[in-house]
Amino acid sequence: MLDEIRAILKEHGRITVDPATLADDADLYLAGLTSHASVNVMLALEDKFEVEFPDRMLKRGIFGSIASIRAAIEELKG
Repeated sequence: MLDEIRAILKEHGRITVDPATLADDADLYLAGLTSHASVNVMLALEDKFEVEFPDRMLKRGIFGSIASIRAAIEELKG
């Protein structure tokens, strides 16, 4: 799952650092992720993992690191 998240970040995140080099808990916003790009990342994650992020998860912290994205997807997948 982590490799898939990193691939989505590379394609849609518009971050200035290669996601493959980031630690799982690295701050994606410090790496250049913007609010607009996070929406594109969210949509790509929803397509890839066949989930839908509920309103309660639409906040900066959920998309703040690879680890937090993974945790959110695991929660949604049950």
